[in-house]
Amino acid sequence: MTTKKLWGGRFTETGSAQTDTFGASIEFDQLMAAEDLEGSLAHVEMLRDTHILTAKDAEQIIQGLHHLQQQLAAGQLQFDVANEDIHMNIESLLTQEIGPVAGKLHTARSRNDQVATDFHLYLKKRLPQVIQAIKNLQTVLVNLAEANV
Repeated sequence: MTTKKLWGGRFTETGSAQTDTFGASIEFDQLMAAEDLEGSLAHVEMLRDTHILTAKDAEQIIQGLHHLQQQLAAGQLQFDVANEDIHMNIESLLTQEIGPVAGKLHTARSRNDQVATDFHLYLKKRLPQVIQAIKNLQTVLVNLAEANV
């Protein structure tokens, strides 16, 4: 029997807990949970609109994702290192929420697409803050330079 890990393939055993912790990116990825849910909602809506998923399946997934968004906003989602990253954690939580239909969310979606979309959305939301911080730093440096000519 293969492991349940994404990379499991022909492996019959998982690595040690140390290996799981070392290979997991959830410590950082959890910062992109809102973006992962946002991207997943857009993706399932596309699957519904193109009739790749039935309206019933899509609605069930959408409701599950909305519930996860509410739990995230309330600080109630618990992420697990065993699930390695935010994508596997969200999939696991969604499966707990709505059952096996959650697996259909990955239809027509590569892992790389998901990672790139999440990271793009994450940066898009945070870059204005970074730009403002740089402007504030520039102002402080100019003021210090003027005061210390």
